[in-house]
Amino acid sequence: MHFVRPFFILPHLFSEGIWRMDPKQPTVYLTFDDGPIPEITPWVLDILAERQVKGTFFCVGENIERNRDIFDRILNEGHRVGNHTYHHLKGFETPTDRYLDNVKRCQQLTGTHLFRPPYGRAAKAQLKRLKPDYKIIYWDVLTGDYDPTISPERCYQNCVDYSRNGSIIVFHDNVKAKENLYYALPKSIDTLKENGFSFGLL
Repeated sequence: MHFVRPFFILPHLFSEGIWRMDPKQPTVYLTFDDGPIPEITPWVLDILAERQVKGTFFCVGENIERNRDIFDRILNEGHRVGNHTYHHLKGFETPTDRYLDNVKRCQQLTGTHLFRPPYGRAAKAQLKRLKPDYKIIYWDVLTGDYDPTISPERCYQNCVDYSRNGSIIVFHDNVKAKENLYYALPKSIDTLKENGFSFGLL
């Protein structure tokens, strides 16, 4: 089970990060974690291109090195990239120096000012060290596409029911999210547009 919207205390406990953009603007921000991979990411890019929408991809360094052509396509099509560590590390379980070295290794590939901790989990000491160099991005809507207990329809409803002005929305371009993502992403974009939202880049 997960909370679609972050538990109310989390943005206060982890105030180093950005959880939502401007609440006065009818703009939402699509983000995709864990790629790039050939099984999913090109399809995501096709959907975004068809609907003339841009997104932000939080990339894992080892996936970039394996799939440099897909990473280059993300950039060439006008999307933004973020750092998601090199090995998709859990911050709470990783010594700070090792964690920061892993972020740095990914940074050499991405050259970005955006960072999202995998699983949304990083220790305060890690965040404090990262904050001077990165915008640390969390989320306002976690669709749950990776969760096998959630149906594709529920994933879609999570996105459209909870999105609001300034929402940062999380999808995943990884294999375990495939079924829910394939159903929910195009339908969510179409519904959000019908509801008057535009799509921004972080």
